[in-house]
Amino acid sequence: MTKSQTANPEPTSTRATYQDVLNAPPHMVAEIVDGTLYTQPRPGPRHSLASSELGLCIGSPFHKGRGGPGGWWILFEPEVHLGEDILVPDIAGWRRERMLELPTTAYFTLAPDWVCEVISPSTRALDLGGKRAIYAREGVTYLWLVDPDARSLEAFKLRGSEWVLMDTLFDDAPVSLPPFEAISFSLGDLWPPHAVHKEPPPIKQVVKSETEFAETSK
Repeated sequence: MTKSQTANPEPTSTRATYQDVLNAPPHMVAEIVDGTLYTQPRPGPRHSLASSELGLCIGSPFHKGRGGPGGWWILFEPEVHLGEDILVPDIAGWRRERMLELPTTAYFTLAPDWVCEVISPSTRALDLGGKRAIYAREGVTYLWLVDPDARSLEAFKLRGSEWVLMDTLFDDAPVSLPPFEAISFSLGDLWPPHAVHKEPPPIKQVVKSETEFAETSK
């Protein structure tokens, strides 16, 4: 068993199990991909902001049906068991026609219809490699990749066993993409505002006359 905070753990001959996930420190996110246990710190502020804002943008119209068609379960960081693999996507969505009610277990065994991964430097290789391959294997129809550093969103649709890029958006572009094309929101809602750098006020130099300097020097 290997625990790692990077996407490149050391090779091991022992396959990780769900007990390894349960034994992971509570402040870490634990996943099993291809028999290897990965542990990651909880998301940082920009990562959390992007996840939260995206969840708000699509959660109200699709999870709650407020200002949108409803018909979805939209959940943050659900634990999803797909065969021997255990994944924790940043956000996942299930059509309610496929999952009529939430499971009573602490995890899901039904693959989502849509997944969003918010990429960070420590998770990039895993998100773009092993996890994306598992989502394709399990028939997840839509995959969004949000990158707070690049201020970008890549949206993919599964065709057969391959991911096909539908669109790449940047900065504050309007977002209206499957499976949530019934609404539109600004991608800029996912990012912190640009910092405003102000020039420091000029230093005022006071030049004293020889007489004034002599008086203050006494």
